[in-house]
Amino acid sequence: MTMQRLQMLLFFLIASPCFVSSKRPLIHVFGYEGREAKVSCSYDAGYEDYEKYLCRNDCGSNDVLITTTEAKKNRFTISDDINKKVFTTTISNLQYSDAGKYWCGVTISGILEDFYPAEVRLQVVKDTCCDNSTKVPSSEGGSVSFTCSYESRYQNNLKYMCRGNRPSTCLQQAVVSSIKKQDTRFTLTDDKLSTFTVNITSLTQQDSGSYLCGVHTNTGLDVFSAVDLEVKEWCCVKSNKLRSSMGHPITMQCPYPPQHGANRKFLCKGDHHRNCTDMMTDTRFTLLDNVSTSSFLVMVSELAAGDSGTYWCGSDSHWSFGNYTNIQLSVDVAAFNVVVFIVPAVLVFVLIFVMVMVCKHKCHKGKATGANVETTQQQHKAGEISESDIYENQDVVVSSKQRKSKQQNSCSRYDAGGAEQDLIESSFSINLYPGHFLHSHQANLHLFSCSSPCSLLSLQIKHHCPGRFLSDLVSLSISIANKS
Repeated sequence: MTMQRLQMLLFFLIASPCFVSSKRPLIHVFGYEGREAKVSCSYDAGYEDYEKYLCRNDCGSNDVLITTTEAKKNRFTISDDINKKVFTTTISNLQYSDAGKYWCGVTISGILEDFYPAEVRLQVVKDTCCDNSTKVPSSEGGSVSFTCSYESRYQNNLKYMCRGNRPSTCLQQAVVSSIKKQDTRFTLTDDKLSTFTVNITSLTQQDSGSYLCGVHTNTGLDVFSAVDLEVKEWCCVKSNKLRSSMGHPITMQCPYPPQHGANRKFLCKGDHHRNCTDMMTDTRFTLLDNVSTSSFLVMVSELAAGDSGTYWCGSDSHWSFGNYTNIQLSVDVAAFNVVVFIVPAVLVFVLIFVMVMVCKHKCHKGKATGANVETTQQQHKAGEISESDIYENQDVVVSSKQRKSKQQNSCSRYDAGGAEQDLIESSFSINLYPGHFLHSHQANLHLFSCSSPCSLLSLQIKHHCPGRFLSDLVSLSISIANKS
């Protein structure tokens, strides 16, 4: 009787899971809350056709979670790879209550108790990271670098970075890793000592958010550190609109952040601040900096039609985030054209009217013979006027002269007896300086209103364009020829 009891006690000790736990390997399994965990158990040859299962605690009748004959039960699924001699149990939708001790079991028929190849310890952690994060500010259109630290024992481990703060999917959704070192705007470099760096270029506001630096450990949960990136909209806090006319000067005022006081100041033109042309190489542009007021002035001596556009007040060559100024400049050309065309036209017609009146007065003093009015055309070449004269005299200059015209004059006539008649030619000229004129043209007008055979009123208008930004010369000559 005593021998039988000893045999039963020995059998119980051999079959007990508590005893097995001290002889069998311990498997550590980690999982994230809400995700899944896989428990893989190896077994010895000869057990391929046996039933396998996963149980908890002391593996009592109520502790068996799933067997290979069921395949799926509640949140558990199981599969057996008889070639590798491994069966795997997957626990989905992990909860904190799932953490604890498990056993890999093999059902043994007959009087012998089941075989337990290994003990499993499951750890469930929260699927977020981390308690602390590094704040990294940057600006739209720029670039930024993250520095991620790791322990020296992980020098040769896989490093990676992903968006978001879910460690469970970070490796699968990594935007860049030490295997895939570059992906469009993301680049990863590892110093193989204690840090790796991720650089992001051409930042947009959509890049703002949480990022995880990850180190794959192979044996457990990956190691993470968190970064919060804030990409601020690159926009000037002050936007000005200026308007002026072509040929006039203008002054632009540019405030800048106080910390840029020692930086080089400049004004550039373009639709975007990172793709604009520095205008300080243009001799018409002059910059005056006033550090005490944290602003500078840019003076343009003489506006051209092409000066219209968008200007950026620059005080940082890297265009880091700060308080910049954007200026929208409009240059009016219409007002200039009104001066060029309308004013000379009005003066010309007024002078024509006066000359017609003078002609009629002279014609009434001559013979009333009723001869036909003949038409002649003469061109008078306007004298050259220097550029300096154009700028010095902005008024209208009118001059007149009289001379005797001989036979070579196109207005010479002979009376019935063949005697040559002298003509008195009166010439009047007007010079106008309305400002810059883009087109050079000449017009000749002839008016015939006298009743005498040789009465002639000739009007010649000539516009000159000596060059860009030079005043136009409008000369008008009116010649009145009459029989003396």
